[in-house]
Amino acid sequence: MKTGEINSTIVDGYIGLLDNLSPNNKLDLISKLTTSVKTDLANKKTSFKKAFGAFDSKKTAEEIIDEIRCSRVFNRQIESL
Repeated sequence: MKTGEINSTIVDGYIGLLDNLSPNNKLDLISKLTTSVKTDLANKKTSFKKAFGAFDSKKTAEEIIDEIRCSRVFNRQIESL
């Protein structure tokens, strides 16, 4: 079964359960689902924006450069011909 078919089956199952709800309960469910989707979309937008920004450190630029240079590992082996 493909993902689209599985999702369709799940949605069809929920529709079967929801057929027995009263119209007011269905409207309440629609409103809650709408709020949930809006919250999910807002969270995705803010989490994407949080990925960008300035690097924040109390170290000086020279300390950071020295730390990077000291952490380098050279394991290159030159074979003789």
